[in-house]
Amino acid sequence: MNEPMTATSRPTTDVPDALLDAVRAWRDDDPDPTTRAELDDLLTRAAGDGEEASAARTGLADRFSGLLEFGTAGLRGAIGAGPNRMNRSVVVRAAAGLTAWLQDEGGAGPAPVVVIGYDARYNSDVFARDTAAVVVAAGGRALLLPQPLPTPVLAFAVRHVGADAGVMVTASHNPPQDNGYKVYLGDGSQIVPPVDAGIAARIAAVQRVADVPRAAEGWETFGEVLQQEYLDAVVGVVEPGGPRGLSIVHTSLHGVGHATVSEAFVRAGFEAPVVVDAQAVPDPDFPTVAFPNPEEAGAIDLALALAREVGADLVIANDPDADRCAAAVDDPAAGGWRMLRGDEVGVLLGAHVAARLRRDDAIADAVFACSIVSSRQLSALAAASGIRHEETLTGFKWIARVPGLTYGYEEALGYCVAPATVRDKDGVSAALMLAELAAQQKAQGRTLLDLLDDLATELGVHATDSFSVRVADLAQTDALMTRLREARPTEIAGVAVDHVDDLARGDGGLPPTEGLRLLLVDGSRAIVRPSGTEPKVKVYLEVVEPVEDAGSLGVARARATDRLAALRIELERLTALD
Repeated sequence: MNEPMTATSRPTTDVPDALLDAVRAWRDDDPDPTTRAELDDLLTRAAGDGEEASAARTGLADRFSGLLEFGTAGLRGAIGAGPNRMNRSVVVRAAAGLTAWLQDEGGAGPAPVVVIGYDARYNSDVFARDTAAVVVAAGGRALLLPQPLPTPVLAFAVRHVGADAGVMVTASHNPPQDNGYKVYLGDGSQIVPPVDAGIAARIAAVQRVADVPRAAEGWETFGEVLQQEYLDAVVGVVEPGGPRGLSIVHTSLHGVGHATVSEAFVRAGFEAPVVVDAQAVPDPDFPTVAFPNPEEAGAIDLALALAREVGADLVIANDPDADRCAAAVDDPAAGGWRMLRGDEVGVLLGAHVAARLRRDDAIADAVFACSIVSSRQLSALAAASGIRHEETLTGFKWIARVPGLTYGYEEALGYCVAPATVRDKDGVSAALMLAELAAQQKAQGRTLLDLLDDLATELGVHATDSFSVRVADLAQTDALMTRLREARPTEIAGVAVDHVDDLARGDGGLPPTEGLRLLLVDGSRAIVRPSGTEPKVKVYLEVVEPVEDAGSLGVARARATDRLAALRIELERLTALD
């Protein structure tokens, strides 16, 4: 390809020759004309003068700072040209690396079977077809989902068809400019170390996209049968014949969950949810929300307004790929509708599952699990019920791998209520089970809030909170963690620190991971860890306040609220950036 004259004939003294060579080599190997043109434009502007040229040179340096890292979350990053972005070149390399790993180290043999799904973000369908083309050309069998569908459908399909692996092209709840590449193994769970490192090494071995064979055809596309089989399986989480008198408002936040969730509710015997029309159709720009994550302030405001208008009993929101589930209820004590915390939904679903297990005399074989950043109330519930409980590292890739798992959750709105169906978080089955529980409570003249009161009275008030420290440079993350390690507090908010677990050393009996866990003598807890998918450090807080009886619940909650507020103030100070 001819290079633009302005990009090569004018001096670019501020751009190293090695970077220019790398940009041109990548551009000439890029199979996508859009991203090739993007690099041409950056080269042209970088050769100029002034602020625009400086910004272009900075942009080139960032895009070529390294290959987008493949880890246990697969790939995730902004769409754009260059090795440090999500694009067809990066995806073809990832598909080639995955396929080679499956053939050699993954035990799939020369013809691995890979199921491929995708959401409705920009280029998701293109990245999915590129993956299929690489798998087929390498001698494998690629099975493509027929349309943009929720991530749980892909996770279900991997085991349902006996595939060796699954790929879901999605950035989940990330901003609109992002996309991602999530990998599942044949057991239906996400990859964990050392598999991620093995695949990453295979990806790094790909020198040029032009050297990766890609088939022009030959992959298979599922018909509607697969989605119907998923729905048949997922509807089984609710028991037939129970109460169904519940008015539900649902939003899919411009993602791919609307049709699947609506059909699941109707199949399960509920009335179809009242839909937030402005957010029902998939839209990669996510125009009505600042951030397409139900946890973010304002994300479900349209759903709450609709709930007030129609007099709903429950609001359910899924994130864009529908593997997470949020819920909101009308709480008079809070002055109106509010979203339940992920930990509240987690213990509600846990209590529902435990009640079934007791009824069926199946406690002995049950296992509950949650991550270290989730509330310890589930552990207390399990202990009170005689159920074994496991604590895992952050991420459903760990929760789903707990042997014998019956129920698992993570505070970031992820719930696995049917591990035999989907060995991952599933926002569709979780929504169904939560609606079943709410309908049962309503039939008794009660609400989910009443059940939360019962659980707090029995198990103690477990008040949780979290916040994030966003960083402009990942070096700030390292500096913050180093500072906390070197100057560990001996007391926080006037309460002595009992001990500190350095999670990077494997303290606490878990596999090593970056983070610190501070345990106070009054049972309070703080966990500080870098995010695995975003440039920020996350801080998780919990205080536990015992409750003498139902009459003292309000006082206990007030004490817990005050203690939690004081804990947060101190942790915000301790984690403030220099």
